Amino acid sequence: MSPAPAPLHAELLDLALEAARRAGALLRDGRPEDLAVAATKTSAIDVVTEMDIAAEKLITGFLAEHRPEDGLLGEEGAATPGTSGVRWVIDPLDGTVNYLYGLPSWAVSIAAELDGETVVGVVEAPLRGETYRAVRGGGAYLGERRLAVRTAPPFEQALLGTGFGYVQARRSHQAEVLREVLPLVRDIRRGGSAAIDLCDVAAGRLDAYYERGLNPWDHAAGALIAREAGARTGGRPGEPESGELAVAAPEGLFEPLQELLERLGAWHD
Repeated sequence: MSPAPAPLHAELLDLALEAARRAGALLRDGRPEDLAVAATKTSAIDVVTEMDIAAEKLITGFLAEHRPEDGLLGEEGAATPGTSGVRWVIDPLDGTVNYLYGLPSWAVSIAAELDGETVVGVVEAPLRGETYRAVRGGGAYLGERRLAVRTAPPFEQALLGTGFGYVQARRSHQAEVLREVLPLVRDIRRGGSAAIDLCDVAAGRLDAYYERGLNPWDHAAGALIAREAGARTGGRPGEPESGELAVAAPEGLFEPLQELLERLGAWHD
């Protein structure tokens, strides 16, 4: 049994769970049925943007109502410093292209930092029917099931998740890195949501994950969930995960993967 979370952590977790549940329901129920049909039209992109913004407003409004002194950092523009020492890091819709096309791998990601350290993470994936959560020091859970990463396999048997940026120059270099990595591992998966990929590492559905170009809201909750399930997370050697590089893997796989990515220059365009 894990120790009960501190009262503040428990409060933050409850708020994150409820905000993510509400935003997930808004996104799930508010998505037009014909959105994928119009996937190449500007109007469809506009609808996704509107849903993204509406979800963030729902989350930030809910959190401000309950904890008005907290800071906020959100993908769609929320950025207030706060005075309580708590900051919420919010991605209202991670996996927008999946959402646009009707693929199930999109999520609401909400993390709470206390004095700069992530202490609570929630990733709500409505179309997968899954809610991931973690409190620092208290383990990671999918529903009521405690999560644990897979034991590190031999490198050549590892299943890796990754993702690609939207800028052409970055994508080209990421493809070059992948061309070097792919023959060395079992296979690669590209899910389209960094938050879900990190949770899939936590749940043992991927052996490891890496990506360049993530923003704080992309990985804040998922990285905590992965760590609490037994993964190591980081960026370049000796550094935390960042926009340059994010890596998550169990001990024994993390080090050789990080070293390979450093050697291949996966951290730059």
